[in-house]
Amino acid sequence: MTDFTIASFNVKNLIGADQEYYRFEKYTPEEHAWKEDWLADQVFTLNADIVGFQEIFDKAPLQDVIDEADLRGKASNEDAVPDRKKRYARKAIFRKLAYADYTDAALAFAPNVNDGGPGERRPGLAILSRYGFVGTPEVIQDVDPDLVIPFGLMGEGDGGSFRLDRLSRPILKARIPVGKQVVTVFNCHLKSKLGEFVHPEGGQAPEVDLVNYDPVGRALGALRAATRRMAEAWVLRQLIVEEIKGGNPVIVLGDFNDSENAVSSEIIAGERPFKNYAWMRRHDAKKSNDRYTDEENEIIQEKIEAVRLESCEKLFVRKSLRDMVYTSAFGGVFESIDQILLSRHFTGGKGQIGEMSYFSVFNDHLTDGSHEEAPYNKLASDHGQIMAHLRLWDA
Repeated sequence: MTDFTIASFNVKNLIGADQEYYRFEKYTPEEHAWKEDWLADQVFTLNADIVGFQEIFDKAPLQDVIDEADLRGKASNEDAVPDRKKRYARKAIFRKLAYADYTDAALAFAPNVNDGGPGERRPGLAILSRYGFVGTPEVIQDVDPDLVIPFGLMGEGDGGSFRLDRLSRPILKARIPVGKQVVTVFNCHLKSKLGEFVHPEGGQAPEVDLVNYDPVGRALGALRAATRRMAEAWVLRQLIVEEIKGGNPVIVLGDFNDSENAVSSEIIAGERPFKNYAWMRRHDAKKSNDRYTDEENEIIQEKIEAVRLESCEKLFVRKSLRDMVYTSAFGGVFESIDQILLSRHFTGGKGQIGEMSYFSVFNDHLTDGSHEEAPYNKLASDHGQIMAHLRLWDA
């Protein structure tokens, strides 16, 4: 058997010191040192074999964080993991305390093609793998040909269409050798919930003026953002299905910017099958009692389940009987917008090669300023990290 861990970590705006990433936003050397210190502690604590990072502006600061985590990990091993010089002989209890460094690990970085100059930077993604990669990881951001989503009207005529030519942030796809398997990992960061407004040339959109609050215009901005996010989810779904149909185990992780029950997550994971399609009237029914047969029900169930993904969070909640997992706190609202999804190679059914044994959530640092005793800290991440513990059977 091969045990491994895979984590998702939105680090929140990792960039070097004195670099303006968004308008008027940058880290002083002292702030950057604090952030690097905090991030290194988190990477050391995770100690994951594979990590998908979001909100990485440049590769070098992330490599610095990893190097610092390794220094701390090696020092911890010296202190905690016994050797022949230590007085205590029983060592089994210390196996899980050992930190495995990333000296020989591979780091793939996906820059954002929408990235601009100072004050107009746009973050990318990265995947860190102790197992390296099979081939060169692939960056997907331009949509070629454009995705055109036509709409119909409830009445007569043309309902128009939505066109997507580029994702707001890249998707990073990597094939990773684990045990006797090669697993395809997708790291993503879908369009944020922040409203998308149309700015006139040389000016600002009126909806951003909160003093002259425009509730209808703000709602339209949220609609634009949600539509773009769902379209990006569909692009990712297409890539997922292609991999699964190619016979490859798939893990999808990242910041989905919505919860597991929201629309874009459902698009990525695939539809959940009905319990029994044999009671459903056929799509080509000629009579009121024309329904799918029991044999057709089994065919439909298999076709849907074969390409569906399952949420590690939901698998864990069902197993542990916990009532809640959250990775985001904003304005006093707690929700889970970071996810790890598994193809059925890990969850049961035909072609299963392994299983999830545990799911870890690191969210003690989440503060959003809604409580006086827990002020907002811009140097820590505003996301909790999540990590799935997986076991391959290596049969």
